[in-house]
Amino acid sequence: MKPLTLTGKAISLSGAGLPQPDRVLRVREFADSPGGAPTDQDAALVRRPEDLAHPGLKAFQELVLVGDFDADALPAVRSIRLGAEFSHLGDGDILGVRGETNRVRVLYRRASRHNFFLVTERCNHNCLMCSQPPKDADDSWILNQIQRAIPLVHPETPSLGFTGGETLLDWRRFLGVLELARDHLPDTALHVLTNGRAFAQSEVARAWADLDHPNLMAGIPIYAAVDHVHDYVVQAQGAFDETVLGILRLKEFGQRVEVRIVLHRVTIPHLVATATWIARNLTFVDHVALMGLENTGFAIANDAILWIDPLDYQTELTSAVDVLDAARLPVSIYNLPFCVLDRTAWPFARQSISDWKNAYLPVCEGCAAKSACAGFFSSGRPKSSRGIEPIAEFVGVSA
Repeated sequence: MKPLTLTGKAISLSGAGLPQPDRVLRVREFADSPGGAPTDQDAALVRRPEDLAHPGLKAFQELVLVGDFDADALPAVRSIRLGAEFSHLGDGDILGVRGETNRVRVLYRRASRHNFFLVTERCNHNCLMCSQPPKDADDSWILNQIQRAIPLVHPETPSLGFTGGETLLDWRRFLGVLELARDHLPDTALHVLTNGRAFAQSEVARAWADLDHPNLMAGIPIYAAVDHVHDYVVQAQGAFDETVLGILRLKEFGQRVEVRIVLHRVTIPHLVATATWIARNLTFVDHVALMGLENTGFAIANDAILWIDPLDYQTELTSAVDVLDAARLPVSIYNLPFCVLDRTAWPFARQSISDWKNAYLPVCEGCAAKSACAGFFSSGRPKSSRGIEPIAEFVGVSA
């Protein structure tokens, strides 16, 4: 299992205007593209050397070449050569290019249902299972790329996510990005992952509400209803109190909030009590997500602390779902295959793993539930339950 390549180094940047600046490009199929005349931020996507002679390329100021090209045969226009690992690129996808380093990031994929912008790698937490370990470095250029990318995103994109790091560390700039998304993509739902602590400041919660976005949600983790357990998981003293206050502030302003709980050996012993606490004290949140662990980043280093076979916490998971559902709180199970879940929990399981890192095991072939199943993470160092087995009969469940 191997994730789709979304970041890497270009084989070369060549053509007019060297050294090349940082920029954001939308790749376009140059023949019969439905996107209209190319703009100066559009680059033709060329997959075969013989296509370099195609007259349709004349309309473009830049080319993105994917695959095996002879460097001596490249045209004089600016071009980016990428390896075959980027062959998944398609019409309408968006690239961020760092001219000084030749680094390329796929910022958006038109055909994907799972588009997330990484806002920053900085964070005020050091979560035990963080899949994006924080870096203490100035990465404000990332927001610059996002600001340039949003106007290029297809207007029919159903949803966009924003993740980190902590997305609200530079909250004024980030809310400006959300405002841009609201104005350019009025029909696109926005989902922001944040630890929620910034919202403890009324100024931040009010500014968020003042965006007046019709479909904006903050996804905020509460790992245990016991403050010191939550603080231990996120490695930040006092985080629980600020997180809960942040949720209360957002709901005071009528904003949508999702509570997230990652399931691992530290959170499982408190799971039913945490669900009960949410059902009694946060009955106004809009969704609760119970999330299987992605074994990457810090989760690998903390494997002995965190790993528990999902088969071994099904009693706790099923009870937590029952508590939340009885309280009429929308609840979902993310990142776990059907075969490790109690059948009563199947209606709550979602296909949640982003498509670029979603995979299935050989044993899944022939499973009746495969087409609806979350499958597995292909990122990091994948681990699977001893309970993985094909399901012979499966009755579809509604999302």
